[in-house]
Amino acid sequence: MVDLLGIGLGAALTLFAVALHYSKGTGWTPTQDISQEILEQRAATVAETDFPEPMNRSIGGGAVAAGAVAGGEGGELEEGGAEEEAAGGSPADIPEDEIEYYEVEFVKEGETIELANNQTILEQGEEHGWDLPYACRQGQCVSCAGRITDGPAEDYVVHDNQQMLDEGELDDGYTLTCVAYPRASFSIETGEAP
Repeated sequence: MVDLLGIGLGAALTLFAVALHYSKGTGWTPTQDISQEILEQRAATVAETDFPEPMNRSIGGGAVAAGAVAGGEGGELEEGGAEEEAAGGSPADIPEDEIEYYEVEFVKEGETIELANNQTILEQGEEHGWDLPYACRQGQCVSCAGRITDGPAEDYVVHDNQQMLDEGELDDGYTLTCVAYPRASFSIETGEAP
């Protein structure tokens, strides 16, 4: 048997839903979006920092600020780095007639190749056809990290704007291949992060 009350109630609810669907509403308009304005006001109240961004290990991590290694106690790298900074250039700016080449053994790749001192280890490895790890290509992460097995990284490479490795990690031979320029012959294990 058909329940007339149920059918009537169902029809009434359906008509009510259709009426709500076609009604114009209350005329409410959204307020202006002020989120960007708020962000700008907050940014104006926060002092600028010397911390590298993004993925900053320096905040609470105690990493060395960029350029803090140069100017320490007299190692060859620190002297050369200071000269380069004073000259206002990076190793990539070395003139063609002053380029030097070094034998670098890529342990995991099982090959030794000659690297120029005016290109990064990462660039030259890619030119050789290897798929080496990287992310930012700016020395602000550790995706491209490798470990020089012959000793402290600073004895074998010059870092141009390395912002992630602290002195202990550099002393253990870790380097960021995206900003590391060879300055001697060495062996490196790519894909090794501290």
